[in-house]
Amino acid sequence: MITIEVAYATPDKQVIRTLSVGEGTTVAEGIEQSAIRDEFPELQMDTGMVGLFSRKVGQDHVLKEGDRIEIYRALLVDPKEARRLKAKSEERKSKNG
Repeated sequence: MITIEVAYATPDKQVIRTLSVGEGTTVAEGIEQSAIRDEFPELQMDTGMVGLFSRKVGQDHVLKEGDRIEIYRALLVDPKEARRLKAKSEERKSKNG
């Protein structure tokens, strides 16, 4: 057996589950065994991206002792668009202030 973590967060809530799984367990199997979907029923793993410590991996990746699976969700706003909107807002403030 090996010990792993499964992490998922929304803007309102973050959950990290620690569990023991058998050697040879894949990322997809680890997520399933964590039962994290019980807490986040909207979580769609068929299109979800996952990683280990911020490094993207496939769901068929075999886990090692101490791995932390991170389940990524879609961004609400593209980072470039967010910077553009912030700059535009700051520009308005400087003109009005």
